[in-house]
Amino acid sequence: MIIGIGVDLVKISRLEKAGSAHPGFLERVFTQKERDYCNRQKFPPQHYAARFASKEAILKAFGTGLSAGMKWTDIEVLHGIGGGPIVNLTGIAKDHADLKGVKQILLSYSHDEGYAVAYVVLIGGARFGATEVHHEA
Repeated sequence: MIIGIGVDLVKISRLEKAGSAHPGFLERVFTQKERDYCNRQKFPPQHYAARFASKEAILKAFGTGLSAGMKWTDIEVLHGIGGGPIVNLTGIAKDHADLKGVKQILLSYSHDEGYAVAYVVLIGGARFGATEVHHEA
């Protein structure tokens, strides 16, 4: 059963400017694992932008935005072994997913020509063979 959907489009240069203009921005928005991954890439800004778009799309699918104490770092988007994204939820984001009955987060993102886009579907109930939600303690 589909619980929610979300999509977001980010201009890569906008995110790059935010990272350089606002000290601590990357630390407030991205986990250490996300920053480590992005910084290892040839063009880090596009990877940061894809993760930012993913987090925004997930928040839209939840229908909450950043509310009730939820933090950007409660949503972590990593690169899975098979190449696809893995979503880890902690804190308020995990609590909210549990409350809504989210069993899986289907996430697709891409970056090209100065933009990053992400599309998310929250699934509850029966699994469809996609990435399961990872909850870290």
